[in-house]
Amino acid sequence: MIGFDILVILMMLTGLSFFVATTVGIIRFPDFYSRVHAAGKGDTLSTSLFLGGVIVYLLRDFSGDALLTAIKLLLIVFYIFIASPTATHAIVDAGYEFRVPYWTRTSDRTGKAGTDENGENKFYPEDLKG
Repeated sequence: MIGFDILVILMMLTGLSFFVATTVGIIRFPDFYSRVHAAGKGDTLSTSLFLGGVIVYLLRDFSGDALLTAIKLLLIVFYIFIASPTATHAIVDAGYEFRVPYWTRTSDRTGKAGTDENGENKFYPEDLKG
């Protein structure tokens, strides 16, 4: 039983660390696209680790009710793995269609959203212009 408890604690702490890293990424990243990336990746992984820890905790005292609850939680994890990246992609695609500016680094190593070295407002990188 101690092994299960250690695994549960490890999964919960790892999920918490990914959640904190997601929060820091949302606050610190410079533009919309990188913030959505941090939110999508970190939210999926941290929630899955939290729920995985709950599943392991439920299955340490094996019973029919615990198994049914663990299966339901596993289905929720599967749904999150499908829905969260899809939603993140849809949000980024909508931001791209509405021309939300991306972050670029200028020559003086400070970043400005959607501008080049001359301060001109550019949205599309050169290789994406059509």
